[in-house]
Amino acid sequence: MSRINNPRSLADLVRRPIVTEKATIALENNQYTFDVDPRANKIQIKDAIEELFSVKVTAVNTYNPPKKARRVGKFAGFRPQYKRAIVTLAAGDTITLFPDV
Repeated sequence: MSRINNPRSLADLVRRPIVTEKATIALENNQYTFDVDPRANKIQIKDAIEELFSVKVTAVNTYNPPKKARRVGKFAGFRPQYKRAIVTLAAGDTITLFPDV
C-alpha cells in the first residue's frame, strides 16, 4: 500500500480510539491509542491523525498482535486481525475524545 494523499482514504485508516485503563494512563504523556487498518503504515497513520484532528504528531508506535485461535462448535478459525497505533502528539496539542454535549 503506497502513500495515500486522498483525505477520504486517510479517514478510513483510523477506525476508533481505544479507551482502556492503559490507554487512559498514557493520555498523561500526550499519547493517544487508536485502532487502525492493519495494512496502514506509520507514515499513513501520522498523516491521517494530523488531517483528522489538526494536531502535530511527533511519533507513531504500532502494535500488531499475533492471531488468536477461536472455536465455534466444530468450526475452528481465528479472531479478526487488528492493529493498534500509539500516537504521541507535540506539546500543547490535544485530541478531544469525549466532547462536551
